Amino acid sequence: MTAAAPEGKLFVGGEWVEPTGGHYAVIDPATEAVVGQAPEASREQVHQAAAAARDAFAAWSRTAPEDRAAVLDRAADLMQRDVAAHAELAQAESGATTATARGMQVAVGIARFRRYAKGALEPVEQGLPPQVNAAGPMGGAAVLGALAVRQPVGVVTCITSYNNPWANPAGKVAPALAMGNTVVVKPAPQDPLSVYRMAAALEEAGAPAGVVNVVGGASADVGAAAVDTPDVDMVSFTGSTAVGRRIGEVCGRTMKRQLMELGGKGAAVVFEDADLDAAVAGIGTTFSFYSGQICTAPTRVLAQRGVYQALVDKLTRYIGRLTVGDPRARGTVVGPVISAAHRDRVESYVDLGRKEGARIVAGGERPADLERGFYVAPTLLVDCTPDMRVVREEIFGPVVAVVPFDDEDEGVALANDSEYGLLDYVWSGDVARAFRVARQLRAGGVGVNTVGRNMEAPFGGFKQSGVGRDVGSYALHAYSELQAIVWAG
Repeated sequence: MTAAAPEGKLFVGGEWVEPTGGHYAVIDPATEAVVGQAPEASREQVHQAAAAARDAFAAWSRTAPEDRAAVLDRAADLMQRDVAAHAELAQAESGATTATARGMQVAVGIARFRRYAKGALEPVEQGLPPQVNAAGPMGGAAVLGALAVRQPVGVVTCITSYNNPWANPAGKVAPALAMGNTVVVKPAPQDPLSVYRMAAALEEAGAPAGVVNVVGGASADVGAAAVDTPDVDMVSFTGSTAVGRRIGEVCGRTMKRQLMELGGKGAAVVFEDADLDAAVAGIGTTFSFYSGQICTAPTRVLAQRGVYQALVDKLTRYIGRLTVGDPRARGTVVGPVISAAHRDRVESYVDLGRKEGARIVAGGERPADLERGFYVAPTLLVDCTPDMRVVREEIFGPVVAVVPFDDEDEGVALANDSEYGLLDYVWSGDVARAFRVARQLRAGGVGVNTVGRNMEAPFGGFKQSGVGRDVGSYALHAYSELQAIVWAG
């Protein structure tokens, strides 16, 4: 049996409730068929969810860490029990390939619940060195001890991205609950049904009423209400920088805490001594991983002139081997993007690149053999210059732009010439140089000869790519406040 998530209902205060705003259809990006009906919350219902989370906070924050861990572990077990059904739904909502839906969406979501079940048991107190104070106007001589204690923030609004309806919500909800916070989850409007499944698993696992609330909708008013309600203490958001700025402005009025993972335009700096096959395999994930709908993708390739043409040739051949089509079919590598509107946006950038003077050596046209679905052909733009918008702006699709550079200093300068700074990459056979360059890059993370991630390493962005860090124990820190307790010994 699958954890019961009644179709078309919100989850507020431990109850499945009818949405005031009615329903809207969730569309399969591959077939354009209706996957299901998603609920449209009203502002009042969002505020009710936040009030329910506020009411539940006192008891949940005082719950023993072992009990919080048990709820998260049971939830992971229940998600694993229903993994096939969850993967099928995630694929239908997001257009992900079968391998991605199973291995990178649902499986990663489950793994994050298991990780933060253990995280709930991590120490939250740190003893500090005692301080000897001489007698003075504040009192007699004393030895002052101190503890730094991490306390839960309170009620956290979690606004999730559409590119991963399992891993992204899990990466917010699980550490927030582990630390003793309660949550209001506002899922992405394109693929919200999976998040209601997650809430159902938490309900079945024994999460008390009000600890987890899910209120979705296609209207921007739903997200706005989840941010501006006075019952929320923190907003955790994954999405575009433009929306992040608006959220930050609202949060600033009442000093709500923020964790924001925003846009990216990852630079892949490829030196002449690099293993080009390895670099191409890494850069190629832009085309194959979520069809380029991922903020960490190496979409801005900076190639040293000595290998520029060889790298372009290899990338062109790589694209030629990619199967674009039905994500449910065996062998498909590149599925659709999330919606018709987003497909049109990505295609408009390709047209813009052509007008700006870039040369299209692969892709550039909508796949002619796919009559239904929101498909974009993997596209390679070459002979680009740093001032082009296709080089500077996040496209969020299977499009890579290549820019040449001469020496190390120019490569670093070009990589840093961006308003973004999420993840950059360096490929070089000289490891000392690769690490030297990595230290100079203004990015929250740098991959050296890899696009792999260490899931205990801090994740977040410099500049306009975000505020704060999560993943591993850093997520537990992100969803907590530091309190100092001082005493005289």
